[in-house]
Amino acid sequence: MKKPIAMLSDTAIIAALLSRDEEVTHMFFHVWCRPLLLSLMGKVFPGGADYDELVSELYLHLMEEEGRRLRTFKGRSSLFQWLKCVATRFFIERRDGGAVIEERSHEPLYNETDPSGDPGEREYLEEDVKRLIALVPNLRYRHILKRILLDDASYEDLSEELGTTLPNLYNLKKRAMAAFTAIAIREYGNGKN
Repeated sequence: MKKPIAMLSDTAIIAALLSRDEEVTHMFFHVWCRPLLLSLMGKVFPGGADYDELVSELYLHLMEEEGRRLRTFKGRSSLFQWLKCVATRFFIERRDGGAVIEERSHEPLYNETDPSGDPGEREYLEEDVKRLIALVPNLRYRHILKRILLDDASYEDLSEELGTTLPNLYNLKKRAMAAFTAIAIREYGNGKN
């Protein structure tokens, strides 16, 4: 009989995380540790940061090299105290490494010399996409959308630019596109525009 999640020991939680147990992973990062991680993020990123994005990156960080970092937990402190130290270091590295993107308005947003299609129509569509991107509240998502939709940047270049892995970039792009789509539906879904 499986033990209830709330009754798992710290070492059992580590084992479940290493075995990629989705239920325990979700409960651990999105329920049990959420207050701790939100508090740390508030201290390290006073301007705000996306919880899901940073937790995804933290999870990937912990799971690198077959979970090498998770395996360093030896039970000398509580799992939450251990995670607090690891997450604080990781968040500070992300902040100081420039992984949290700020607005970069000095970069060109698109190549105006694209010969495809009607130039007037192309310009109108690009302006519309720029306007919708500007409505996305998350700065990092806006940057990703600009680079992918307007600059036609490669995923490899963008992941290097952001200092993240390709799998994490795909996750970020998926969330950014979901936000962009929701805004487009809100703006144009009723047929008034």
